[in-house]
Amino acid sequence: MNWITNYVRPRINSLFSRREVPENLWSKCPECGTMLFHRELTENLNVCTNCDHHMAITPRDRLTALFDGGVFTEVKVPEPIADPLQFRDQKRYPERMKAAQKSTGEKEAMLVAEGEIARTPVVIAAQDFSFMGGSMGMYVGNAIIAAAERAVKRKRPLILFSAAGGARMQEGILSLMQMPRTTVAVEMLKEAGLPYVVVLTHPTTGGVTASYAMLGDVQIAEPGALICFAGPRVIEQTIREKLPEGFQRAEYLLEHGMLDRVTHRKKLREELVSLLRMMTGQPAPVAGDLPAPAPTPQPPLQPSEAPAGAATGDKAAPRPASADAS
Repeated sequence: MNWITNYVRPRINSLFSRREVPENLWSKCPECGTMLFHRELTENLNVCTNCDHHMAITPRDRLTALFDGGVFTEVKVPEPIADPLQFRDQKRYPERMKAAQKSTGEKEAMLVAEGEIARTPVVIAAQDFSFMGGSMGMYVGNAIIAAAERAVKRKRPLILFSAAGGARMQEGILSLMQMPRTTVAVEMLKEAGLPYVVVLTHPTTGGVTASYAMLGDVQIAEPGALICFAGPRVIEQTIREKLPEGFQRAEYLLEHGMLDRVTHRKKLREELVSLLRMMTGQPAPVAGDLPAPAPTPQPPLQPSEAPAGAATGDKAAPRPASADAS
């Protein structure tokens, strides 16, 4: 053994050895296959910079991007019964809940918060599809009712972001009961004369589409979002026919009068503010505050510029005698 074996060879191997790259630094676009750096993707609100495909975004990240300065206050939601039906399939329902809470870091499938968007006070409820498919259970029903009650109490508009695969089967008929409950909550807003704006994201399906997701005063969708009651695969198997291209997508529904707008995620904040201020009779939104002008420093007065009667440090000149003095 010599110094070449002990020192030089390990040094060369360390220089040319393959470095391990963390897996979470890059994300692959499911539409075009482009590898996107995680910081670039986050700054672009989880929208592919190559093909503009809208990827999933968590409710917390969405609210941080919407509210002024990313500051908002969460609205407390009443807790439902944990496992009302003692449901069990391959796993017990509480086990599935714990797994979803651990993977998402959230308590349930909906987040309710209040704050200001461009100085416009609002209440927002956002569904999380990564939490058991955003399925509508008793907690989601309680969350929408809590959001509506908060909006009525504070006299604020309500914005709802929907993303769900339908009702939560682990809660059975209790999940389906949330459809009429949330419909009553929407009626509370309409009776109070408050705007209710729904933003449908990918995907919004099942009982969610058949209830609160399609009852907005204004219906907005993100590009390419799947919006339906039964999915296209189920429909094709039922009617045994090939569906049109883009069937049940946001652009298709807009062409057929089911939606009011299809808006890019990066332009959504500006559009929501304009809509809400127009619907509530408020003036146009303020794009930003101009900086206050800095005070102009005044030069010190020179002795020759001193006002009359001011002391200059010199002896005063003798006062001339009056012309008519005797």
